[in-house]
Amino acid sequence: MGKLNRAVIQKIEEIKQVKTSPSTIETTDATNKKLRIQFIDEKIVRITATHQPEFEDFSYAVVEQKALNQNLKLEESENELKIASPSLAITLHKKSGSIKYTNFKNQILAQTDPLGICWNENQISVYHTLQEGERFIGLGEKTGPLDRRGQGYTNWNTDNFAYHSGADPLYCSTPFYIGIHNGLLYGIFLDNSFKSFINFGASNNRFSSIMVEGGDLNYYFIGGESVAEIIQHYTQLTGRMPLPPLWSIGYQQCRYSYFPDKEVISVADTFREKDIPADVIVLDIHYMEAYKIFTWHKQHFTNPQQLIQELQSRGFEVVVMCDPGIKTEPGYEPYEDGLKQNIFIKYPDNEPYTAQVWPGWCHFPDFTNPKARAWWGSKFVDYVNLGIKGFWNDMNEIATWGNQLPENLEMDFEGEKDTMRRGRNLYGFQMARATYEGTKKILNNQRPFNLTRAGFSGIQRYAAVWTGDNVASDEHMILGTRMLNSMGLAGIAFCGYDVGGFVGDANPKLFTRWVALGAFSPFFRGHSMVNSRDSEPWSFGEEVEEISRNYIKLRYRLMPYLYSMFYEATQSGLPINRSLAISYPFDAKVYQYQNQYLFGDALLVAPVESYKDLTKVYLPEVNWYELYNDKLYASGENFVECPADKLPVFVKESSILCMQEKRGTNSKDTGNVLELHLYAGKKSNSFKRYEDDGISFEYEQGKFLIQNFKYHPDQRSFIIEKSKGEYLSKFNSYKVYFHGFENLQEVTINQNKHSLQHTNYRFLEPLRSFDPVGHVNEGYKIENLPFITLPASYENISIQW
Repeated sequence: MGKLNRAVIQKIEEIKQVKTSPSTIETTDATNKKLRIQFIDEKIVRITATHQPEFEDFSYAVVEQKALNQNLKLEESENELKIASPSLAITLHKKSGSIKYTNFKNQILAQTDPLGICWNENQISVYHTLQEGERFIGLGEKTGPLDRRGQGYTNWNTDNFAYHSGADPLYCSTPFYIGIHNGLLYGIFLDNSFKSFINFGASNNRFSSIMVEGGDLNYYFIGGESVAEIIQHYTQLTGRMPLPPLWSIGYQQCRYSYFPDKEVISVADTFREKDIPADVIVLDIHYMEAYKIFTWHKQHFTNPQQLIQELQSRGFEVVVMCDPGIKTEPGYEPYEDGLKQNIFIKYPDNEPYTAQVWPGWCHFPDFTNPKARAWWGSKFVDYVNLGIKGFWNDMNEIATWGNQLPENLEMDFEGEKDTMRRGRNLYGFQMARATYEGTKKILNNQRPFNLTRAGFSGIQRYAAVWTGDNVASDEHMILGTRMLNSMGLAGIAFCGYDVGGFVGDANPKLFTRWVALGAFSPFFRGHSMVNSRDSEPWSFGEEVEEISRNYIKLRYRLMPYLYSMFYEATQSGLPINRSLAISYPFDAKVYQYQNQYLFGDALLVAPVESYKDLTKVYLPEVNWYELYNDKLYASGENFVECPADKLPVFVKESSILCMQEKRGTNSKDTGNVLELHLYAGKKSNSFKRYEDDGISFEYEQGKFLIQNFKYHPDQRSFIIEKSKGEYLSKFNSYKVYFHGFENLQEVTINQNKHSLQHTNYRFLEPLRSFDPVGHVNEGYKIENLPFITLPASYENISIQW
């Protein structure tokens, strides 16, 4: 028997050659394995290892790759090379190739295991020593716990229908995580789109590891003093979301599928008749002729333009499903034109790739080819001419029948050429890019809404992401909230799940709870599968309808607060749904109560299963007010009631909650009264309100409004600053409500005394249902809440008490 001709594990050996520049160290070892350490920013370092003659510098994920050329120190001794900024230092051991990452206090943030960086044939891995008590958070759309310690994950975009609570991989890969230990934090982003594996001590107690199956090992080490700062640095690298159209963060109603057109109108009319706010009707694949993209079904949708106009007259926008498969049908214009323009993915022998999906046998555009992206984007002109502004990119993993995408397919990669091994994780990302860039161009200064199922790091620049084909179960509902929190940690601020569950039938209690949770999520859409029961808010009986109406209306009243949080996401990368680990990473209880999250910076949401009427919540650090009744809770663990009509939601002390008074029919129906809810607390706080027209890109030319509100408890004052910017607010008066201010009867406004009014205030309306003896359900209210009404002013308003 002959010997196996296989290479043994190889690691970086003693370094023989060193090249330096002001920002970079490049080394070569005795077997020509190369390592590059390069500062991108004071707290961002890129580390690349290759056995190729040159380093790869191609990336769709990263938007900022400029090297930092100032404030760096380079030191070399007999055994070590060290490059440092004022905040971060990287030390490379010359003989072993080990790497140590330290902060400005010389504390070890992370360090490689003695295994260091290794090659196993074409696989490259880096091993980092597990620190004592180390936790890991992030990775985006992944199942499993908040703390990833002891888990392992695969980055390989996969159509995973009705996935279970431990399934991996799923649709979208964002290989970025944050390490937490001993009061220290760091982030690692793997910028490599080949199939990769990230292990956080699964099946070992020695190391965490990253392994890639092709290309260079290319990762960014990110320092920071907080989780929020590390997310800001990560989104500095990979980009931040643009402002979405305001209507897209309202309630969206979808089904697989609404047809014919009369049913679509009926659904829209029912929302208005039942006084349930909504902004969007979504058309799934049955609007198409034989599931062919860029077509309309001739019998079911005889006059698409009239349908869109009728929906818009009722205050609805339309979102249409867009699948990438182009049916190989002679005479079908996109197929004929795609062949002519030579934009389809091909095998190495130049034959277009063909696979089966909804329309039948299809070709697929190569979205790594700029010509194909432009071609795809131009095809949306007919949709836009009909008045459609919302687009839903689905099946873009690529999903095909058989779910075995060949890896030998060749792709353009901006003229660099590579295979589907590099392209699979990028396909949905670049499809979403093509849709966004194309529709943005055609829409002529109006913002498109763009949604995708598949993506990669950086997808936030082009699309919202939803969690795919979830299941109608309590387990999936709770899993969904945890997944959104994790996606937020990975830079995807605009994300959501299918409320009610896509696969299977929700029961009334489950649907009720899910709508309440969905009202506190960035992307709020009800959706259900073909051949399942109806899942509109009125489909489960009067009580469910009333509770759903209450929470959807509360969502709309929160629009000024929520839209301001979206603006913050465009500026800092911070998510809307914020895992408690962002603010309290070293609090062990946060990982025990891993499903809880902050919705923006003021509201804490405690997801709870639909079958529970009592649950235990954890309120970190300070006092919290129960939203619906102002009951004050001290920090720590607390039991709270959670019947079907009461999702546990709490307001952090010292918060400023900005709302609109009117419970409108859609996002345009705002009224003109802005409510400002001030919650008594010990710490000073501020809130920045953002407003613009909600539809155009004119904010990029300064047509927006920013207004700051400041609370100073030590000075017993609340300041409403005059707004700044070129946009004229829709609100012409304020109602300021004072929560937790005992016996407050009078305030001084700009040195003039004013008496306060008092009211029984409700965030949720009482249910209209009657008990057996005919008494109206009083619901939840805050009794004798003091408030004052003020005209909006062009000057600062100072309120003191």
